[in-house]
Amino acid sequence: MDDAHAGTTPADESERPAGGPGLVVDPGDPATVRSARSFGAAASVYGAARPGYPVEAVAWLIGDAELVLDLGAGTGKLTEALVALDREVIAVDPVEEMLEELEVSVPGVPRILGTAEDIPIEDASVDAVVVGQAWHWFQRGRAVAEIARVLRPGGVLGLAWNSRDTSVDWLRQAGEIMHERHDASATFEQYVRVGDPFAPIEEQTVDWVQRMSHARFLDLVRSRSHFITASASDQAATIAALETLFATHPQLAGAEELAVPYRTRCFRTRLR
Repeated sequence: MDDAHAGTTPADESERPAGGPGLVVDPGDPATVRSARSFGAAASVYGAARPGYPVEAVAWLIGDAELVLDLGAGTGKLTEALVALDREVIAVDPVEEMLEELEVSVPGVPRILGTAEDIPIEDASVDAVVVGQAWHWFQRGRAVAEIARVLRPGGVLGLAWNSRDTSVDWLRQAGEIMHERHDASATFEQYVRVGDPFAPIEEQTVDWVQRMSHARFLDLVRSRSHFITASASDQAATIAALETLFATHPQLAGAEELAVPYRTRCFRTRLR
């Protein structure tokens, strides 16, 4: 989803930059840039495979905001939900390929190349800024200042992550095969600190189920930065191990479709 320049990249459900917990310290770090920019190479797969966001979760994030900036918009997964709520949306992302996919999935939404640390819109121009699957890639100090600049007084900052419910055994095993890292939304104090000039953060979780084919799940795996940057042999081994899991796990054997349980964790705060 997003990605790239360094500061902005919506990672997958549980992806985050390498090198220790928390947000990006140096968005120019070569490892971070390499991981972030990898999403551009798989933009079409990302757009087709990644899950969207429940409308009820997005409605809670933005409240009565009318003009919303989707920051780190990627291929438009969060943008789609905003449009479904009949809101006016501006999409900002640092990867041109991702925004090209967004134009296909959500035509007509203004698309701007930009980063969380240098948002190319005017001061006090939007009612809300939302970030899906990307906050943990931002350089927080610079991003918070920029978000505060573009928000109108009392404007909303909303953060959301989709996480698969790995209490389900087959998903836990799939996560191990996929080399999933720590869920970026799992530790509130560590990942969702905003601070001045914003008010204390509110939180809500929405549970839902995404039904998908085996092929779509494998495409979702192929859209992850860890997979994209792996060697061809490691990629093949990952896909083979997942196919074996699908064929042999008692919860899946014989099933033509997967029921993938998700939790969308939402956090919001207002500009003081």
